[in-house]
Amino acid sequence: MASVILVLNGPNLNMLGVRQPEVYGTSSYADVVAECERAGTAAGVSVDVRQTNDEAEMIEWIHHAARSKEFSAIVINPAGWTHTSVALADALVIPELPVIEVHISNVHAREAFRQHSFVSPVAAAVIAGCGIAGYGYAVDRAAALIGR
Repeated sequence: MASVILVLNGPNLNMLGVRQPEVYGTSSYADVVAECERAGTAAGVSVDVRQTNDEAEMIEWIHHAARSKEFSAIVINPAGWTHTSVALADALVIPELPVIEVHISNVHAREAFRQHSFVSPVAAAVIAGCGIAGYGYAVDRAAALIGR
């Protein structure tokens, strides 16, 4: 199997740097992609970074990961779907790949509804509150889990 980590980003992450910079910082989505690529290069893996505002598209990407066998792990920032989507959590167990959940803000220190994750129970690790550097940590952890 190839050492490719699929990095998935949910709704509104394309608006980083614009949406609530006091919560999410001033880094852009392009900065997230660059951080993932930097971490992937350092860990000796490739990354395929994607973002969607469409939950069905996100689930199809996860299904593709299961069918294609081209990915070794999944790093996911489910964004708002973290707290609402049983369907996303159900999809993440299908590929039987290590899943790393990442959040830019510390969701555990925010509103009560943000403190519950449907994804965490299926994740090998959860990284929250590290800004976009959390993506680098997530890629590093995923790489370690796949033996890179």
